[in-house]
Amino acid sequence: MGRRSGVLEFAVLGLLHDAPMHGYELRKRLNILLGALRALSYGTLYPCLKSLVAQGFLVEDNPDVEYVPATALNGKRSKIVYRLSPEGKQRFEELLADSGPDAWEDERFGVHFAFFGQTDRAVRMRVLEGRRSRLEERLERMRSSLARARERFDDYTVELQRHGLESVEREVRWLNELIETERANRTGRTGPATDGNVTAVPPKTSDGRGQETGSRDPSGPPYDRPGRSAQER
Repeated sequence: MGRRSGVLEFAVLGLLHDAPMHGYELRKRLNILLGALRALSYGTLYPCLKSLVAQGFLVEDNPDVEYVPATALNGKRSKIVYRLSPEGKQRFEELLADSGPDAWEDERFGVHFAFFGQTDRAVRMRVLEGRRSRLEERLERMRSSLARARERFDDYTVELQRHGLESVEREVRWLNELIETERANRTGRTGPATDGNVTAVPPKTSDGRGQETGSRDPSGPPYDRPGRSAQER
């Protein structure tokens, strides 16, 4: 399974774990979860759904209704509703329990974090600490690169690299706060309150490839994380 397809399958299983959906609604929810910069087409989603059905992870309701891809002209949508099979639920639980290095990577971490409300606390801690370790390694490389860039490149290139460095530093601080909150809750100390219903991905690092996006819901402020003050928002 490729990394990108694995991320999409994880996200699909996680969303359908909450409730069955037809393809149109699922696509809208995935675009919110994965971020506006990764707009998901039907040409990407439906092969993934068909693959999950073939593997026995999803079940199609009304499978005899012929699907006509939606276009600006016909406006038709699928009437097929997708739901998790027992095997699909088991597969999703396995993905939730995965706290290895793949779970620390940019895209996989974002989707995993979106389902932290359903994830065991020990797994959450391993994923958060692994992600922090991965970013600290990245910081060292970026600092060395920035030092060399000051001698070799123009000011704009240096500023771009500095922007990426600061973005990673912000995410490390954010992870430190989350880890401290998890530890405080585990030991019974008073920590920032959280309802656990996280529905969006954490900040994306920016090293020239992306920008920070996301929120707890489409209408809410970006990263309204536990303990964040109004001035920070």
